Amino acid sequence: MAKPSKKEEELQVRLTELTADLQRQRADFENYRKRVDTEKAQLSDMAKAATIMKLLPVIDTIERAIAHAPAELADDPWAKGVTSLTKNLEKSLQDLGLSRIQATPGTSFDPSLHEAVIMDETEGDKQVVAEELRAGYTLSGHVVRPSMVKVTHAKEQ
Repeated sequence: MAKPSKKEEELQVRLTELTADLQRQRADFENYRKRVDTEKAQLSDMAKAATIMKLLPVIDTIERAIAHAPAELADDPWAKGVTSLTKNLEKSLQDLGLSRIQATPGTSFDPSLHEAVIMDETEGDKQVVAEELRAGYTLSGHVVRPSMVKVTHAKEQ
């Protein structure tokens, strides 16, 4: 077998260099594409969170209205319609990934999920939620608004 000429060796080296450059360019482009996809998803999540945050006060107001509705309006079709509206709105928000934070009385207090605005001393060994004052929500596992709660905790000895 004949030894490759100097020209052929130079061409082979050049081909190897160009192949390596092409592979780097492809890897760079793939990384760029993944980064852009991630940024798009984050932007979408931020826009969704901002929209939901604007709707939460509306939900709070409707829930307060339902909670304080006079007993004589319980069977009124209009009152039932308002209640149904709230359920439909909550279902739509759940479909977007919104979940209500559990803050029923007796639930363990978690500062990453609950915002304690009132503290009461009581007998016991841990902090627990005594009352939910305002509902809190998570969006796709991230807290968008903590629950505002009244907490009871053990007396100082």
